[in-house]
Amino acid sequence: MTRVVVDDYLLRNLLAGKVSDDFSRIMAAYEPATTNLYLLRLCRSVVGASGGKLTGSLSREERQDLERKLIRLPKDIEILPIRILAYRMGELILKYRLLSLGAEAVAAAEYLDAPLCVWAGNDGPGIRAAVVDIGGNYLTVSG
Repeated sequence: MTRVVVDDYLLRNLLAGKVSDDFSRIMAAYEPATTNLYLLRLCRSVVGASGGKLTGSLSREERQDLERKLIRLPKDIEILPIRILAYRMGELILKYRLLSLGAEAVAAAEYLDAPLCVWAGNDGPGIRAAVVDIGGNYLTVSG
């Protein structure tokens, strides 16, 4: 089965078991992957007392459950080591003026020859343009 690179919102939904029908259809065809920085951003939100924008809508119990899952991230969720992606990230940052977060996502999708799937609220024109320009597949979902 091939991979799909998911952002931090979709990773949260996947781990919390709150997958929309739209996202469920995508995940039926792919194994999940994410990036170091998406994972870090989700962990930082869970650690925050109020949960922040990313996990603030979850109950205390749901955040605790998510915390346990993040500490023991399922082995089927692939995270590429940054050393594999770093040089390409540098190229993408310069060419497309992406932030490190976006460059890592694009580089991971390119390396895995996988679609980059983001929550519609994270849809960014710079990342989208970079993925399209390198011939990749960019997907947005509602959750």
